[in-house]
Order: sequence, then structure tokens, then C-alpha cells
Amino acid sequence: MQYISVPPVNSQTPIGLVVTLHGWGANAEDVASLLPYFKLPDYQFVLPNAPFPFPHSHFGRAWYDLRVENMYHGLGESRQILTDFLLSLEASTGVPLSRTILSGFSQGGAMTLDVGSKLPLGGLVVMSGYLHPDAISTNNLPPILIMHGTRDEVVPLQAAVRSRETLASLGVGVEYHEFDTGHEINLQMLDAARNFIINTIA
Repeated sequence: MQYISVPPVNSQTPIGLVVTLHGWGANAEDVASLLPYFKLPDYQFVLPNAPFPFPHSHFGRAWYDLRVENMYHGLGESRQILTDFLLSLEASTGVPLSRTILSGFSQGGAMTLDVGSKLPLGGLVVMSGYLHPDAISTNNLPPILIMHGTRDEVVPLQAAVRSRETLASLGVGVEYHEFDTGHEINLQMLDAARNFIINTIA
């Protein structure tokens, strides 16, 4: 799996690791442009590219095909690739899974909930994401932050509400925020993510 790795600013051993998954049609470079706004200089960031080409551009990537509604072609393969990748990171970064935050936007947020619910991670951050059918099979989950725009025209707000309700029914603690925005990552989301990450990994 191709990825971008950004070490801590002062090159010391990272306090924690933040793995961030891009959305459908984006790529790791798009996520890298946001890193200064996270304001987490003591953390290492790993930004993987999804395994499949995006059907509508040469630069975008996809975790699975979304052109046929609710079909998710390629999800099983992406799930295994991402799981193996996350399990390999401790050896290359020195940071255990328990101090690793998995985060993602949109389709990357869906992958965060799916794969992140099956690994002993430090926490999950879901921005404008959604829950795959039958993705959560356990209540032994790390702390989870869910954020969504009230004016999201791509992934409706109800997807975030449904995710929160499903997790709550399993007894999982969820921090939940709605923002007056569309399908995008804004500075308020990044501030909330930073606070969640610091509080979770500290």
C-alpha cells in the first residue's frame, strides 16, 4: 500500500500515531495539505492511498466502488489490505496500536468505523462518514469521535445519527459533534479532532 509518512516536527519518538484515510476520489496528498491545521507536532502521521483507482480521474483513489448504490465492490479486499497495513505499522514506527488513532473522511470515515472496530486501536475519528451494513460486530471498541456537517449533500446527516445510535446500542461511548457545514473538513472539525486525540492518547 502506498502512503505518505510525516514524522514529528522535532524528530523525537512520536507520542502517538495518526492514520488518516482520504475520501472517495481524493488521495493521500489531499490529506497531507491539512496536517498543519491539526497542530499535533509531536505525533507521526501516516496517510495511505486507497488501493483502487478512482473511475473519474487519474489522480483519485477509492477504497471501493460507489457507482452502484449499496454494492461496495472491493470492500472486502480493501478491508484486508488496510488491516494488514495497520498491523504492520508498529514495526516501522515504534508506536503500538494502543497509541494509534485511525481517522477518515467520507468513504475513509466508513473504512475507519469498519476496520477500526476490529483492532485494538487507541481511538477512531470519523468525519462525514457512515456505517457499512453489519460492520460493527463487537462492543469492545476504542473511544470514537463522530463529526458531520448539518448541510452535507453527499453523506446525509442521518448517516452520522445512525452510526451514533448503533454504537450507543452496543454500549460504546461516542463523542458526537454537528457543524454548520457541507461535505467538507473545516477547522472546527480539526480542532475537535486534535482535542480528542490529545485526550485519548495522553
